[in-house]
Amino acid sequence: MLTVIAEIRTRPGAHHRQAVLDQFAKIIPTVLAEEGCHGYAPLVDVNAQVSFQSTAPDSIVMLEQWESVPHLEAHLQTPHMKAWSEAVKGDVLETHIRILEQGV
Repeated sequence: MLTVIAEIRTRPGAHHRQAVLDQFAKIIPTVLAEEGCHGYAPLVDVNAQVSFQSTAPDSIVMLEQWESVPHLEAHLQTPHMKAWSEAVKGDVLETHIRILEQGV
């Protein structure tokens, strides 16, 4: 099982981040039904008001779980992901993807 963390940096302004989240809301049920998908959730910072927290108000962290790299690659080629990318291209500045496995 792989854990994917994709940090999506949006253009400054809450409306850009919200536009991306709105597009995620449309595809989450479809993605969760994909073969090999065991989790797919967009996360945003909460203002916990603690001194040790760092925040990125123009960022969304996708927490995903996939059975394998081929499942993840197939996901990225689906029509709904291609449509999502097209829909958010004006709101997203960059994306950094990490693919992780259990360390212990």
